[in-house]
Parts: sequence; structure tokens; C-alpha cells
Amino acid sequence: MAEEKDLVKSDTGLGAIKIADEVVSIIAGLAATEIEGIAGMSGGLVGGIAEMLGRKNFSKGVRVEVGEREAAIDLYIIVKYGVRIPDVALAAQENIKRAIETMTGLSVVEVNVHVQGVNFPEDEEKVEEVRVH
Repeated sequence: MAEEKDLVKSDTGLGAIKIADEVVSIIAGLAATEIEGIAGMSGGLVGGIAEMLGRKNFSKGVRVEVGEREAAIDLYIIVKYGVRIPDVALAAQENIKRAIETMTGLSVVEVNVHVQGVNFPEDEEKVEEVRVH
């Protein structure tokens, strides 16, 4: 269970509402995976190579700093080869900001996108050439 310091709290008059940092991370991760051009989330650099994480744990590759009413997000991604990186990053920033603000009521002050690598597609021509012969 999350400690008290890791929770966003608000008092509605009926009782307290507490949102764990992990929840904000999951929302950001889910919003990022909706963006076309993002191949996956990155767990960071391991031996100089970006480690691509699966889509099951949505909070991985996301770092959040949550205050009383604001949040700052750092997103570590791997993009698909051939996409325009600034466009993908901007779409991710907008989608994450919208999702977190809508679902939690927090104000997102920044979404920093860190591109950790590029995912190259399999060489389909070589695969077809092998099948022909």
C-alpha cells in the first residue's frame, strides 16, 4: 500500500480523496500507448541499449512528481522507425496532459518526453525472398 506521502489528497467535505502516484503513472502510460508511432515504453538504458518494456505494466517508463494540485511527468519511450519524432512527442504530451487532468483533476505543468530508442521493423523483403525460393 502506498504511504501517505505518495498520495494526492483532497477533502470534499464528505471525506478525503486520495490518489496514489502509481495511479497517475498508469494513466500516463496508458495515454502514451494510445499514440501511433510509439513502439513501447523504455525502462531506461541498460548497457547502452534501451530496454523495451511490454505493454502490460503501464507505469514502467513513466516517472511522476505529484504535488498537492500539480503533476510533472517524465516519459521514456521507444519510437517506431520512420515517424516524425517531434509530432509523436507532441501528441503524447497532449494526450497525457488531457488524460491526467480529466481523470484526476490535477493540473499537469509539464510532460517531458525522453526518446530512448528507435524500433526498426523486420525486413519484410528478405522474408518474402526466402519464401519464393
